[in-house]
Amino acid sequence: MEKYIIKGGNPLVGEVEIGGAKNAALAILAASAMTDETVSIDNMPDVRDTNVLLQAMESIGVIVDRVGRHAVKINASQVRNHTIENEYIKKIRASYYLIGALLGKYRHAQVVLPGGCDIGLRPIDQHIKGFTALGANVTIEHGIINAYADKLIGSHIYLDVVSVGATINIMMAAVMADGQTIIENAAKEPHVVDLANFLNSMGANVKGAGTDVIRIKGVEKLHGSEYTIIPDQIEAGTFMVAAAATHGDVTVKNVIPKHLESISAKLVEMGCQIQESDDAVRVVASKRLTATHVKTLPYPGFPTDMQPQITVALGLASGISIVTESIFENRFRYVDSMIRMGANIKVEGSSAIIDGVEKYSGAEISAPDLRAGAALVIAGLIAEGFTSVDDIKYIERGYEDFHIKLGALGAQIERVDAEREAQKFRLKFA
Repeated sequence: MEKYIIKGGNPLVGEVEIGGAKNAALAILAASAMTDETVSIDNMPDVRDTNVLLQAMESIGVIVDRVGRHAVKINASQVRNHTIENEYIKKIRASYYLIGALLGKYRHAQVVLPGGCDIGLRPIDQHIKGFTALGANVTIEHGIINAYADKLIGSHIYLDVVSVGATINIMMAAVMADGQTIIENAAKEPHVVDLANFLNSMGANVKGAGTDVIRIKGVEKLHGSEYTIIPDQIEAGTFMVAAAATHGDVTVKNVIPKHLESISAKLVEMGCQIQESDDAVRVVASKRLTATHVKTLPYPGFPTDMQPQITVALGLASGISIVTESIFENRFRYVDSMIRMGANIKVEGSSAIIDGVEKYSGAEISAPDLRAGAALVIAGLIAEGFTSVDDIKYIERGYEDFHIKLGALGAQIERVDAEREAQKFRLKFA
């Protein structure tokens, strides 16, 4: 089984290049199936989730041409099947974006219910509400979502809760509906805006993305496009927090600093120095971090996907911090591993109360999900001794070359798939 072996204690120093946004890429790849013309997408992250989605699209006749590690050409003119039951697709949450894309283009979609990380309930009731409002008939039978419509008609849709997935799915279904659709209480995340920009590059008429009201005028068809995906806000934030936690000095390049403001603000509160330029953020942590309070909120609030990472850093901060999770109720499953490493964290309901300790100790731990897995790697980077992190398949769902990028910053980390290799690593750095 593949795992990371880490020898902690080295501050991260240097520059790291951030890849394309996974969450934007998944929506954009799905939307690329909505035209019969060729779509060229650049800055696509080479991670498990995007690769699984591309496999699923190929299974229904989409032609996928990988012209480079981070570039793909997609042509969906040969799609003859609107049913996606690919075994792998169950493992990623974003499989449901294919419902909105296929329903919008072909008026029919059958997609197996999504999986992804077990971080709490993520119901699709708001997606179904939106599809139904547009005139679709939606049923769930034997674990498969079946959506069809004779025609889609624009509608006024108010989301009961802010949902990124529902906003994206409804947007895709609505761009080729008759008339105007208004989505109120829409999600404002950067990848929602990126999808809207991509759809508009294909001839859609989407306005207001990035605000809580999105207006869409339906068009008859979409055309080909060339598009570059935005940088990954969460990958960037993860390296920023890793720099802070290890008392490092890291310049995170190829980012949009505006997308990182909530993370930068917390790191400043914790005693870090932040320097922003047009497309880079430098994080310098020269002294012990100080405690602060964090509450996860929809964008532009502090991202739930950064909650485990900031908690790991606060575990070594001076004083008592409280981290409140308001998005997913099952997102503190990594805390048991942190306690094994010496953290003083108590979870009460949706909050973690953190009394900062002087140090962590290395341990054998497992990644329970994507972001918690990355956070536990950060914990290993600052722990005394050796840490092994199992189940790194979760981490590789959303981080490309994670261990290689960390290694280039001075981390002592290796990806191994046999105990003999792990033992060699331990002897090398003993």
